Amino acid sequence: MPYSAAQHWQEPELLDPAAAPLPEYGSGSLADLLPTLAAGQGVPGCAATIAELTPADRNCVFLVDGMGWEQIKAHPDEAPYLTSLLSTSRGGTGRPLTAGFPATTATSLASVGTGLPPGRHGLPGYAVRNPATGALMNQLRWYPWVEPRTWQPYPTVFQLADKAGVATAQVSSPAFRTTPLTKVALSGGAFHGRMTGEERMDLAAIQLAAGDRSLVYTYYSELDGAGHRHGVDSDAWRGQLMYVDRLVQRLAEQLPPRTALYVTADHGMVDVPFDEDSRIDFDEDWELGAGVALLGGEGRARHVYAVPGAQADVLTVWREVLGDRFWVASREEALELGWFGPPGECDERVLGRIGDVVAAAQADVAITASVKEPNESALTGMHGSMTPAEQLVPLLEVRTS
Repeated sequence: MPYSAAQHWQEPELLDPAAAPLPEYGSGSLADLLPTLAAGQGVPGCAATIAELTPADRNCVFLVDGMGWEQIKAHPDEAPYLTSLLSTSRGGTGRPLTAGFPATTATSLASVGTGLPPGRHGLPGYAVRNPATGALMNQLRWYPWVEPRTWQPYPTVFQLADKAGVATAQVSSPAFRTTPLTKVALSGGAFHGRMTGEERMDLAAIQLAAGDRSLVYTYYSELDGAGHRHGVDSDAWRGQLMYVDRLVQRLAEQLPPRTALYVTADHGMVDVPFDEDSRIDFDEDWELGAGVALLGGEGRARHVYAVPGAQADVLTVWREVLGDRFWVASREEALELGWFGPPGECDERVLGRIGDVVAAAQADVAITASVKEPNESALTGMHGSMTPAEQLVPLLEVRTS
């Protein structure tokens, strides 16, 4: 019988949204970290949900933007000190935390600071629809402006700790002092702006010693920037990781007594190849755009807002076109599956911010928008989804007696 290509062609197998690896909300996610630490310091309203952590009088969280668990493990030569701490992660279990979905800075910082999952604090992505206006709202840049405390009304763990008499401080770039994201996610206690990483490490150690009970947060963002611009396989990224490694050791060597230092991150990162198969351009794809009113989120974690009445059709098309490379779910499915937090715990005010369709990348691909998002579409390194490279973050620990 003559060869027929059609006989050997099979439709690609679609990914099951229920098979996406869920964040460990309630036991091992970024949202569980500060409540666990504060509970160990006797702060009312906080619960210790990361069972592996031991209380300390003084706690310091050093969050390195973009430093995923898998990236540390892949670069032992560039990060010898961090590598030496891998076995201490998550209370000596040698296991990582999960960031939460989407694995992106605005969402993760809000989860860290409030101790709540995205479906509660209400920052469920990089750019989401504001139900009050119908327009996209960029939650990292906070544009267009919305009243911060209306958008995210819950108190931060820092505010609760400060009220309970814990010496609470943030040590970060001066540029973040008055940003809306800082206000809704990280406010509480004193803010100390310092330009260099070395200055931040030195001052964080001083602030830890400022009280019998202290909670200090410090942050470094340049590793993430190098990954976005050049990729996590670049010399620029590796150079930044080497610098971060030295910063962590510098801080660890200055810790006052009775202190626990935790080194973590908001997400990891993957490099997305620059080819048509890996970068699906929404602005050039009429099929994906049919029935879509707004495209939110970011390349690897998209919120898709349908025109009224087109939700089912948009879901069908996105699954048919992308379902072998993305976990594609309706809003209702994503919530029931626990993508944005424990099922049934999404706040009513947050529902309309989540896409009618949510698409999370499983392969090293991205949905770009070359016309509407030229800068984001040009990035080499991306993040947002639930793959281990993006989702898993360290919780490295150094303790003093």
